[in-house]
Amino acid sequence: MSTTIEQARFDARLPKEQKDLFEKAAQLGGYRNLTDFVIRVAQEKAKEIIKEKELIIASEKDSQIFFDAITNPQKPSETLKKALADYDSFIASSK
Repeated sequence: MSTTIEQARFDARLPKEQKDLFEKAAQLGGYRNLTDFVIRVAQEKAKEIIKEKELIIASEKDSQIFFDAITNPQKPSETLKKALADYDSFIASSK
């Protein structure tokens, strides 16, 4: 069973010096051609940027959740109250 991958085209105009630089890097890096080099490097950088930004967003969300929990604490649940009682009992019996 074969799968079809949808293709898209990407064209870019750039100064000859920049193209020459990219071609040299592609050759030295062992890439088959300039297209392979540009796609691989752009993909790696895109993943790096996305990962970094998602970590920042997650960190900001975690900070907001923590701040909300500190400034608006919920009342302890019955499970938490029981855990505290069990802990207090354990500590008292080990003295």
